[in-house]
Amino acid sequence: MTRVYNFSAGPANLPLSVLEEAQKDLVDYKGCGMSVMEMSHRSKDFQEIIDTAEADLRELLHMPENYRVIFMQGGATAQFAAIPMNLMKKGKADYIQSGNWSKKALGEAKMYGEVNVVASSEDCNYTKVPDVKAMKFSDDADYVYLCENETVYGARFFELPDTGDVPLVSDVSSMFLSEPHDVSKYGLLYGGVQKNIGPAGLAIVIVREDLVTEEVLPGTPSILNYKKNADAGSLMNTPNCWDIYMCGLTFKWLKELGGLEKIKEINERKAKLLYDYLDQSKLFTAAVEPGSRSLMNVPFVTGDADLDAKFVAESAAAGLKSLKGHRSVGGMRASIYNAMPEEGVVALVNFMEKFEKENA
Repeated sequence: MTRVYNFSAGPANLPLSVLEEAQKDLVDYKGCGMSVMEMSHRSKDFQEIIDTAEADLRELLHMPENYRVIFMQGGATAQFAAIPMNLMKKGKADYIQSGNWSKKALGEAKMYGEVNVVASSEDCNYTKVPDVKAMKFSDDADYVYLCENETVYGARFFELPDTGDVPLVSDVSSMFLSEPHDVSKYGLLYGGVQKNIGPAGLAIVIVREDLVTEEVLPGTPSILNYKKNADAGSLMNTPNCWDIYMCGLTFKWLKELGGLEKIKEINERKAKLLYDYLDQSKLFTAAVEPGSRSLMNVPFVTGDADLDAKFVAESAAAGLKSLKGHRSVGGMRASIYNAMPEEGVVALVNFMEKFEKENA
């Protein structure tokens, strides 16, 4: 079996042991005679799968008891609408614009109420995140929203803003379970799972109990209603059963590895390897300023579009796949999520050194 190093921003690579475990269960899950993809979401077997997955997620995050976990379809993008529909009680929210995904989220929220952009780094092309200490929030906002790690531009917050009594809402999609998250600091955090946790098609929403109410905006569909989904145990309709099962396997993998504290150590070491090389390179340049650099998504350029294209083509031929940057940015981007082994980053750096010598 030949496995490439997949640097895709998502869907991304999964731990090999997780894939192999799923392969064993694919046709016959634990002797029940059918696949998880075939079994009823109302069955005893699947109830055990989803209950175990939630319990393991709570353990990994040391999650306080007053938070609900909801497995929802539609990926992270569905939450751009679900959040204002469920949380905009007074019709006003503060948004922090630090990249592509927070900009999309605030654009969606404007359809449901007043949106105040309290800070933006668009003027510097998102090469750093706004200073949280300089932010001033609205006292009457329903929530403050940020995208904690911007997948496209590769900038992240290392410090959360102090929003006082106003709930903080965070999109953690591309850093979800890559390090510890202090859940108690958020009113709600959520993420699409296709970066660090499972296949595409699912979002996990973790929301404080007092924010899960029957008071939602008129016209909110049941499928996006947090209370209806939470009260039904994420089984209001047929969920993405296979995805929840795969996420559960990844939670087990993380626990066996040593938890989120351990995976953070590994991820910091991988990122340092790549950034250290970029900072001394005479050909490649890291796109994000130190202090805002993501541990998960590392964009870089040569400064020459033709040379960038040559690098992408030759790296793919060498088994280093999906290094082309987002279409709106160009250049290259290495997404080095949890399942990217350290030797994959070493192989990338070695290839970059070779390419630099050949194209100096």
